[in-house]
Amino acid sequence: MRVVREPGQLEDAVGGARREAASAFGDGTVFLERWVESPRHVEVQILGDAHGDAVHLFERECSIQRRHQKIVEESPSVAVDSALRERIGAAAVTAARAIGYVGAGTVEFLLAADGGFHFLEVNTRLQVEHPVTEMVTGLDLVRLQLLVAQGAPLPDEVRTARISGHAIEVRLYAEDATAGFLPASGTLHRFRIPELDGVRVDSGVDDGSVVGIHYDPMLAKVIAWAPTRLEAAQRLASALGAAELHGVTTNRDLLVRILREPDFLAGRTDTAYLERHDPAVLGAPPLDPLTLRLHAVAAALAAQASRRVAAPVLPTLPSGWRNNPSALQEIDYDCGERRIRVGYATDPFTVTVDGEPLTGARAHTITPGDVDLELDGVRRRVRVHVAGGAVHVDSALGASVLHEVERLPEPESAAPTGSLRAPMPGGVVRVLVEAGERVEAGQPLVILEAMKMEHTVHAPHAGVVAEICVHVGRQVETGTVLAVVEAET
Repeated sequence: MRVVREPGQLEDAVGGARREAASAFGDGTVFLERWVESPRHVEVQILGDAHGDAVHLFERECSIQRRHQKIVEESPSVAVDSALRERIGAAAVTAARAIGYVGAGTVEFLLAADGGFHFLEVNTRLQVEHPVTEMVTGLDLVRLQLLVAQGAPLPDEVRTARISGHAIEVRLYAEDATAGFLPASGTLHRFRIPELDGVRVDSGVDDGSVVGIHYDPMLAKVIAWAPTRLEAAQRLASALGAAELHGVTTNRDLLVRILREPDFLAGRTDTAYLERHDPAVLGAPPLDPLTLRLHAVAAALAAQASRRVAAPVLPTLPSGWRNNPSALQEIDYDCGERRIRVGYATDPFTVTVDGEPLTGARAHTITPGDVDLELDGVRRRVRVHVAGGAVHVDSALGASVLHEVERLPEPESAAPTGSLRAPMPGGVVRVLVEAGERVEAGQPLVILEAMKMEHTVHAPHAGVVAEICVHVGRQVETGTVLAVVEAET
């Protein structure tokens, strides 16, 4: 999908949409339709049988989207009252009967601020977000779809269905919300979402799954039901916040913060929600001083415990024990742009962060995977998992990914000044410039395709293209040099 606001944008928009459609669906046909500014996206679940009958099973709101794809869905919609529900449901049923629809499907509408709704499309399938309808109605839509496919008439249970409580679903994606939703790939070293009452997880991945570049980056759907919308949001945020998702960048932090954000909780959502609430801010990992201190100290203590367990000599000695205590043990970690130095000793227990002692710090238990640590008068359990060259730390304050700084690092392989690297793995679908060409800052240079979407790589500054390092059809990894742009002097 592309939004075209000026005639001059049409040709590039059609070309990009055609390429994406042809690649994903084998059909490059595109069409134009009216753009409704900042509406709500409300859809109606329908079910039709082979005897000409059809019903609706209420609405879902799917307004919070990125790249025109839904990431948060809920039922019922806070914007739909009983009168509007009757009108929009009747419209959906009329459409289903007009085309003789058989099976489960969805009639989608755009709901304008004035309460008017506009037909968008019919999805002739069971959609990703169907679990929220199942959870508020108690119906099994997969079973019902199979029944009508066998020729059975609609059962009485669909005619008497009622809305009970509220359900919210989020789509957990392997992508970086802080970098324009770039899809992420790699090995999922750990995938654990806690089992909580009222929480359902539909997933196709597990520990050790490899997330590639050829498919949609969705890892799982996580759905919560509760008697009220607020309780459902709180329950879902708790489940996501306590999840252990290691090895692949995900949109988990963005989803948790949406579920706790005041506008969302007040029901002020539409398709422009993520334009008003910057995903780069909402989706940023926790970098507050308390979280960083807690996680860095826990990582250092767990690392010491791991070395103690692996020691071939006297492995039963307490972690960090020294016959003649002297200076603190020190270790440096990088977390994003921040570097943290932790100093520690276990007998007596002493901890410093960036040279400052943490008074009142106390470790109750220390193992390679769990640290029971008391800081600032609060006792917390911190889980530590080392995998893929990173230290993954999870606690009630959030999740952090730390990288231990090598004391004697290998010199990095040098790349020419002005090298433009691939921000993700993918295939090169277009090269828009040639060597020797002068370019402006922000000018598109190379277009990559990954996970059904195109991503444009732009010139970081004005200058001359000294070298083009890739060609159309080449598969590249993250960090591959695509081109070299020499800056103007």
